[in-house]
Amino acid sequence: MMKSNNKLLSGLSIKKVELFKVPPRWLFLKLTTQNGLEGWGEPVVEGRADTVAAAINEIKPMLIGHPANKIEDFWQLIFRGGFYRGGPVLMSALSGIDQALWDIKGKSLGVPIYELLGGAVRDKMKIYGWVHGDTLDELAAAARKRIADGFTAVKMVVTDEMEWIDAPVKVSNAADRLAAVREAIGNNYPIGVDFHGRVHKGMVKMMAKALEPFHPYFLEEAVLSENNEALESLRYFTSIPIATGERMYSRWDFKKIIQEGWVDIVQPDLSHAGGISEVKKIATMAEAYDVAIAPHCPLGPISLAAALQIDFSCINALIQETSLGIHYNEEVELTDYLKNPNVFGLKDGYVSLLQAPGLGIEINEEKVRDAAKIGHNWKNPIWRNEDGSVTEW
Repeated sequence: MMKSNNKLLSGLSIKKVELFKVPPRWLFLKLTTQNGLEGWGEPVVEGRADTVAAAINEIKPMLIGHPANKIEDFWQLIFRGGFYRGGPVLMSALSGIDQALWDIKGKSLGVPIYELLGGAVRDKMKIYGWVHGDTLDELAAAARKRIADGFTAVKMVVTDEMEWIDAPVKVSNAADRLAAVREAIGNNYPIGVDFHGRVHKGMVKMMAKALEPFHPYFLEEAVLSENNEALESLRYFTSIPIATGERMYSRWDFKKIIQEGWVDIVQPDLSHAGGISEVKKIATMAEAYDVAIAPHCPLGPISLAAALQIDFSCINALIQETSLGIHYNEEVELTDYLKNPNVFGLKDGYVSLLQAPGLGIEINEEKVRDAAKIGHNWKNPIWRNEDGSVTEW
């Protein structure tokens, strides 16, 4: 039998696990093998970085000494090896580790990860930019700037805090916001609409009907994921494609909404839904039901690089979210921790096929280590209705 010249495939194991909590709200993971190969991941729940770090430290004894090439075995070990499984914390911890293991494997073989997933099915991936503004004029200006910056699609939130059943002005305000952006950029550019889980079942049909004249690209998180059964009636009511999935963490969470035909687009997050290994399976399952995938990614450069590896290898990948210029990143931009900040270079609305081995990016470790000394304590805002009751942010 021919012996492999590749040290990784002959059983090289993980020697070192490091975590870096860096601004604006990210957690980076670095794995190092016995011969010095390095892999990076981004395991974080926004606002719960320390909790996920604690989960990784609990997993660490099982990771140290584990063969770096046995990615699927490690995934199954963590998912099935504990009596309790799933959920945002455990799956986000596993996601970052999975990303880093794939990064190591790609680097060891000298190829991008998508080559190990069957090869690329496209030469470039369409991405969209976030639009944010407090007034209609600000929204319109922000949308025009996104197009001027090279994006050919945008996404926006059209709602503020919402009661279970709210006043008609909330509906008309949402429609006015979408109308302002549509008027600003015209019909050549798709506009994704994110409800952010703020709208409850009793209001969602009214909202969808009000938005339809402005032709949204999709309606994201029309209801919270724990209320996904409400999507069954919504799909018969509106012509807007239905998208959801950022708060769903495994193929089992996605199984019912795909099988029942409740969604047109699934949006697993590469830092929450089990990493590259699991999201590839979710994408394949969705393809079997003629459902598209548009990975959720408001996080950092490692999470985006992982998402793009999925996009390049999955035929049903529709469009990719990025945090380039997003309003959350006031202190640090997406590319600030990269040695090559142009690796995600936007051209005519697309990111070109990543060519470098592994995740396709090179982390500026010195900058990461310096930033980790500052850290962060990011938390999402807490919103309340006029009566003082807590509502969805």
